[in-house]
Amino acid sequence: MARKKVREYTGKRLLKAAMKRLFGLELPIHVAQVKADTNFIELLEQHAWLNQTKLVVKPDMLFGQRGKNDLVGLNLSYPEAEEFIKARMGKQVTIKGCTGPVNTFVVEPFVPHKEEYYLCIQSNRLDIDVSFSTAGGVEIEENWDKVKTITIPTAQSITGDVLAPLVSGLPLELRPTIEAFLANCLAVFDDLDATLLEMNPFTFDGNGMPFPLDIRMELDDTSAFRNMPSKWGEDCEFPLPFGRSLTSAEAHIMGLDEGTGASLKFTVLNPKGRVWLMVAGGGASVIYADTVGDLGFAQELGNYGEYSGAPNTAETYSYAKTVLECATANPDGRGRALLIGGGIANFTDVAATFKGIIQAIREVAPALKAANVRLFVRRGGPNYQQGLAAMKAVGAELGLPVEVYGPESSMTGICAAAIEYVKGFDK
Repeated sequence: MARKKVREYTGKRLLKAAMKRLFGLELPIHVAQVKADTNFIELLEQHAWLNQTKLVVKPDMLFGQRGKNDLVGLNLSYPEAEEFIKARMGKQVTIKGCTGPVNTFVVEPFVPHKEEYYLCIQSNRLDIDVSFSTAGGVEIEENWDKVKTITIPTAQSITGDVLAPLVSGLPLELRPTIEAFLANCLAVFDDLDATLLEMNPFTFDGNGMPFPLDIRMELDDTSAFRNMPSKWGEDCEFPLPFGRSLTSAEAHIMGLDEGTGASLKFTVLNPKGRVWLMVAGGGASVIYADTVGDLGFAQELGNYGEYSGAPNTAETYSYAKTVLECATANPDGRGRALLIGGGIANFTDVAATFKGIIQAIREVAPALKAANVRLFVRRGGPNYQQGLAAMKAVGAELGLPVEVYGPESSMTGICAAAIEYVKGFDK
């Protein structure tokens, strides 16, 4: 399970659609999204309600403290909302040490209210935690003693008895309404393969219908195959954390990953790093990265990533060439190490995947020499002997320093050897 955050706009859209699909309930949720290229005339044509009610405007970029940074507009007319957004679109802000431009806003109706409730549903490994409070809002943490929490085992039926501890302190006339809403939210949570659904706060509109004033939602993106587009829609977006933007290399590999049944991941940590990874397998990638950190070289780790799921030769070539181009960029005369490794494969043909890597090495060989890159190769699995032999041969052919190790050598040992090589240039 991979927990991926979605925007508030997406969370409210999915909640409204699911409530209607599952229970025939029409929640009074209306949301519009505004980005830098949004045409405000077309936006009004698509959402006529924008000109029929007072509005709330706020950034929708997975960060808090929006009010403290003068980024929330309340009780605005549509022209005022447009002016508010244009004055702040692209503004650089710093939130908890992360700096970036504000480029996405959510617009929704302004709902006058008195009561503010808190609800959080969060999945664990074997169960779900459900928290509820009548003291929701910006001061929820100061009132955490008023939050009630129950734990529900996975797949347990949701009944009034299960939810009773959460609503027992409510006025009798309010209990059925809140209980029904909680039960419906749990059903939506399960239906959407959500991992987090937090409303802080939610209230009730003038017609007594639940209205979430603020939503945080996370989805299990490994379930996209069964939820897109039927439940999540065709444009379900998993935005990057605030302050983070993709490099061209990261964007290229993300595109490769989206077009294959294999797994291709790549994140640049330090563009000037001197230790780079091209690792097969998610578990092995963690071991390599952790070992480099444990050996005191975390600040020199250029990237984190992995390739797995038996990518074909063309995919492996494209992945490898991208990593090699990053690892050899801007040579500074000091040595660099590239760890090409992994554990012992169960079904991946090591020789076949190495063909793509070797093709990329041939094309980038001059850059590898210019950047003083030494290759440390460690692998095991089907046809690993042929793969390692081919790696050793291409190194000799091209005059590249390549050290080759089989499964008898430890992954942590290879990391230590690579770091010692890099340190040699600092003496």
